[in-house]
Amino acid sequence: MSLTSERLDRIQPSLTIAISTVARRMIAEGKNVISLSQGEPDFDTPRNVKDAAIKALETGQTKYTDVSGTPALRKAVAEKFKRDSGIEYKPEEIIISTGAKQVLFNAMLGTLNAGDEVIIPSPCWVSYPDIVTLSDGKPVLVPCSQNNGFKMRPEDLEAAITPKTRWFMLNNPCNPTGAAYSAKDLRPICDVLLRHPHVWVLTDDIYDSLVYGDFKPSTIVAVEPKLKDRTLTVHGVSKAYAMTGWRIGFAGGPVQLIKAMDKLQSQSTSNPNSIAQAAAVEALTGQQESVEEMRQVFEQRRDLVVSMLNQAPGVHCSTPDGAFYVYPSIQGCIGKTSKGGKPIIDDEAFALALLDEEGVATVHGAAFCYPGYIRISYANATEELREAMTRIQRFCQGLH
Repeated sequence: MSLTSERLDRIQPSLTIAISTVARRMIAEGKNVISLSQGEPDFDTPRNVKDAAIKALETGQTKYTDVSGTPALRKAVAEKFKRDSGIEYKPEEIIISTGAKQVLFNAMLGTLNAGDEVIIPSPCWVSYPDIVTLSDGKPVLVPCSQNNGFKMRPEDLEAAITPKTRWFMLNNPCNPTGAAYSAKDLRPICDVLLRHPHVWVLTDDIYDSLVYGDFKPSTIVAVEPKLKDRTLTVHGVSKAYAMTGWRIGFAGGPVQLIKAMDKLQSQSTSNPNSIAQAAAVEALTGQQESVEEMRQVFEQRRDLVVSMLNQAPGVHCSTPDGAFYVYPSIQGCIGKTSKGGKPIIDDEAFALALLDEEGVATVHGAAFCYPGYIRISYANATEELREAMTRIQRFCQGLH
């Protein structure tokens, strides 16, 4: 008899975390490894945010809070949604959780029944399908090709909707591709959703302050307010404020849904960390210059990485509008053999050989439900990225 439940046996550990763990172990063993596998800014948390956490400690803000978060943070989140997305949420329509991943988990576990379908554009973040599966739902993956900028076409969304569809899940900008949806992109998608009132919408906008060039981000409810009563808008402080370890995510949505998520959270983790909540208030309401400074550096890194990848034989990399990832095709490398004698039979073999022979950790595309590609995070120091791209070029030049 298996120790683990059937539910747990249906999922696998996060591959991005697994590969990052291998890279860290190799570094600890003294190997020269550059890890581009985890979505974590290399910047330090801004000074004003750290000072707010210290103040919270010194003033005794170390007790339980409301399960859904402190009133101060829920108010700050409501103000953030209004300021940045033009969406009006009341504090009772806001929930704070231990990272955006818990928000997603609460939403799916709190609403899905066995057999309910969740439409997910792919490539997609590795955790989306497994969270749905763990909640007894059925992930319905809809491929979004590089020819369309890795973005969902409205006709493909329409074709995927069935009477069993419970949610449509959109990551905007997207991890792993960096694809981002403007208001113009979202309009026809909203029109499809208006025709199917039984479908709820989860939009994960955690990267929306990290967009580049002239691109203007948007979100579902801002484009179509009629969808607000069945949309959950998810966000957090991890990416824009370099606060990955603080574990604060949040969402705005209909009161009925927020109460359901609060009920589930009350029996799992209870409230998020009280000190981290105080720090998040300062992040959202304090000076925002550090966000813009990081964004500008990310844009420079994006341009460097895309340019150098496109000089590697067999690699084609499009320029993303947001987040801090690129998702280059390595189709031209598959079927060859590495300099070290390893057959490159697929994207996973490419990533493993690259790590072994050149010490560069990436994540293979199959992990994101879209093989033939690799994901590279450019949230590393610029010179480290330059060296990593040089190694990738050398690896590809050695394929035969």
